[in-house]
Amino acid sequence: MKASAIAYRPVGLALGALSGMIASTAFKQTWKLIEGEGDAPDATDEDRPWRQILIAAAVQGAIFAVVKATVERSGAQATRRLTGTWPG
Repeated sequence: MKASAIAYRPVGLALGALSGMIASTAFKQTWKLIEGEGDAPDATDEDRPWRQILIAAAVQGAIFAVVKATVERSGAQATRRLTGTWPG
């Protein structure tokens, strides 16, 4: 394993945590726009219909994937600018 990949590992973990927080906030705000409700349904929420639960899961997954990719790519580009090598 390259030294740059080892050095990037803690940065990647921190970026992963940051992307999770950003995605969670973005999903909550998006869900309020979609449904006008405060909380998105859980899969085990007995009072919510299947359709609503599946839509919430799809929206949440899409938001998390886009935010994660954006944050990780930005971190990798910043690492290249600082070190001259691409992490990975």
